[in-house]
Amino acid sequence: MIYVGIDVAKDKHDCFISNSDGEVLFNAFTIPNNREGFDSLFQIIKAASENLTQVKVGLEATGHYSYNLLGFLLDKGLTTFIINPLHTNLYRKSLSLRQTKTDKVDAHTIASMLMSDVNLKSYSDTSYHNEELKSLTRYRFDKVKERAKLKTSVSRLVNILFPELEKLVPSLHMSSVYALLAEFPGSADIASAHLTRLTHLLEETSKGRYSKDTAILFREAAKTSIGSHMPAKSLELRHTIRLIQELSAEIDEIETQIRQIMDLEIKSPILTIPGINYRMGAMIIAEIGDFNRFDSPDKILAYAGMSPSTYQSGQLDNCYAHMEKRGSRYLRYALYNATKYVCLWDETFAAYLAKKRAEGKHYNVAISHAAKKLVRVIYQLERSGQTYRTSS
Repeated sequence: MIYVGIDVAKDKHDCFISNSDGEVLFNAFTIPNNREGFDSLFQIIKAASENLTQVKVGLEATGHYSYNLLGFLLDKGLTTFIINPLHTNLYRKSLSLRQTKTDKVDAHTIASMLMSDVNLKSYSDTSYHNEELKSLTRYRFDKVKERAKLKTSVSRLVNILFPELEKLVPSLHMSSVYALLAEFPGSADIASAHLTRLTHLLEETSKGRYSKDTAILFREAAKTSIGSHMPAKSLELRHTIRLIQELSAEIDEIETQIRQIMDLEIKSPILTIPGINYRMGAMIIAEIGDFNRFDSPDKILAYAGMSPSTYQSGQLDNCYAHMEKRGSRYLRYALYNATKYVCLWDETFAAYLAKKRAEGKHYNVAISHAAKKLVRVIYQLERSGQTYRTSS
C-alpha cells in the first residue's frame, strides 16, 4: 500500500508519501493550491504506484480549504480519508514528547495514521456530493441566527417607541405588525395617522383578522403612550424590519432548495419520523453524510459530541459525566431540537421522555437520552432503507 498524507492550507498543501514498509517514497514536498499543483500531485502519486487501488490519501478536516482538493482526488478514483484534527493532534503527541508541529510534520503524521489503520473510514462520493445540502443547511442556520438578532432589536426599539403595542398583539413579529411599524414607526406616528389608512393597512396585511376596531384600539393606545419620539430610533426600526423581511425571503428560498434536494436526490426515510421536518431532517442528514462511515449509532453520537465524557484515574471516577460537545455543533443542535419535537409527536418517544423524567432527570438530560434513542432509530432506518413505524 501507498500512503499519502496531505496537510491542507489556503494557498499551498504539504504532502508526504510512504509505503506499507515504512519506506519514505517522497519526502515532504509542497504543491500550490491550483490546477497545476493538483496535477503535479497526481503524477507523483502515479509514479509511486500505477495501481491507484493500492493508494490511500489522508486529509485533515479543514473546512472549505480542502473541498476542491478532495473533489479532485475522488474524481481521480483515489481512496481518500478525512481525519479529525483532534485525532491528528493526539496521534502526533503519542509519537514524540517534543512539541513539534509544522505543516510537513503534520503531513507525515497523517500518512503514519493511514499506515497504522486506526479505524478510519474512507470518504465516499455520497459524502462529497452531500456537501451541497450541508452548505444550504448551514447557510440557513446562519441566516436564521442573524434574523433572530434583528428580531431582538425590533423588540428593543418598540419598547422605546411604543411599549404598549406589545400587549395589544399576540407577537410583535407578525407581518401585520411589521407593516404597521414600517409605515408608522412610533406612537406619535400612529396617534396622528388617518383612521381610514390605518384600518386599510391592518386589514390588508392581517388578511382580515384586524378590523377598524383594532385600528381605533392601536391609535387610542398610541395617544396615551409613554413612548419616546426619537426619529433616529424610528429610522433604525424601519431599516431593521426591512432587513428581517429580506432575510425571511432568502430563508424561504433556501428552504425551497433544501426541500427539492431532500425529495429528488436524498429521499431519506428520516422524514417519516413524526416531528422531524425538512429543516431538521436535512441538517441531520447533511452533517452525518454517508452512514456507512459509522460502524454504530454510538460513533454518530461521538461525532456529534453527544457522548458522555469519561475520566478515571486510580480511585477517582467521574460519577456525573458531562456531554463532550467536541463534535459537529450543527449536528448536535439539529438532533437536540428534532428530539424535542419527536417527543411531542410520537407516543413511543413521549413515553421514553416521561420515563427519564420520572427517574428524576432534568429535562435537558432526559432530552439527551431521547436524542440517543433517536440516533439509533435514524441509523437503523438509513442503513435498512425502511420507513419509521411506531411501536404502538
